[in-house]
Amino acid sequence: VARRRYVDGVRRQAVFDRKAVQIGRELAEAEDPMDEIEFDAHVEDDVLRLIFTACHPVLSRDARVALTLKLVAGLSTEQIARAFLVSTPTMAARVTRAKKALSDARVPFEVPVGAELEARLASVLEVVYLIFNEGYAATSGDSWTRADLCEEAMRLGRMLAALAPDEPEVHGLVALMEIQASRIPARAGQDGAMITLLDQDRSRWDRLLITHGLESLARARSLSGSEVSGPYVLQAALAACHARALIAEDTDWTRIATLYQMLASLSPSPVVELNRAVAVAMADGPAAALPIVDSLAGDPALQHYHLLPSVRGDLLARLGRDAEARAEFERAAAMTGNAAERAHLLRRAAAC
Repeated sequence: VARRRYVDGVRRQAVFDRKAVQIGRELAEAEDPMDEIEFDAHVEDDVLRLIFTACHPVLSRDARVALTLKLVAGLSTEQIARAFLVSTPTMAARVTRAKKALSDARVPFEVPVGAELEARLASVLEVVYLIFNEGYAATSGDSWTRADLCEEAMRLGRMLAALAPDEPEVHGLVALMEIQASRIPARAGQDGAMITLLDQDRSRWDRLLITHGLESLARARSLSGSEVSGPYVLQAALAACHARALIAEDTDWTRIATLYQMLASLSPSPVVELNRAVAVAMADGPAAALPIVDSLAGDPALQHYHLLPSVRGDLLARLGRDAEARAEFERAAAMTGNAAERAHLLRRAAAC
């Protein structure tokens, strides 16, 4: 399989090189280059077909996403379990049952069209986003990011935008991924140490990706006619708030907190609520956010989620409660499987 994928990659690059020369000549002759660009109604790509096959309605929503992450992104069962906030044995059983169900149903290897495409699109978008998330903040390993996964997720997202050009959420997801990916060059130092959002050198952000992302967000909003069209469009709007702030101090945290409140109403989850607490802390101070975080302490989904004690530790440190903050940072460090993130949390603990 690896050899065939390598050969395919070489062939794809050769075709790309030929097409680049041809397109360059065509663009030079065209008055409006964008008028010359058309997309096939049916996109042919083995990875995309595999995603749509694994997202067949014969499977439950969680089983579709889990199986696709296993087959397409090559994530381990443990990594997928972390993404779903469940135990590794539970996820292993889920993946095994999903494989058997697809086999028993003799699901064809294809990209669906029409109503079938619409039925599977939401699951496919979720898969692509989870692939991107694993690349943006790796749950395990030594590196804080995996740019290869981010690039693959963005490639798939752009193909989905060509396949379903009138779906606002598809363009919202593309916008979200591109704006988030623009920060990757600034997310780690030369020694691989993690750099948080507020401490990043924003001159290193990829402005071209930000421009493309903002254009996709504008298209999503024009298609829906509303800012609250779906969770991906809302999350892209959140990312855009950060992208528009040339320095951290210019960030509109009140606006971000409001958008998180809208997201929590549209797609409630403890993770969204935790993110809202961070925005509230920045907008109104840590004392206003701590009760929100404390209310999540008993949520079963967050019992092994390292960002809960990490956020709580940050709030406590800002309130001057250093001993409690240190304990929270150490607890978070023990939970994460990523070496760069663990080192960052232990540095925060030592600073307390």
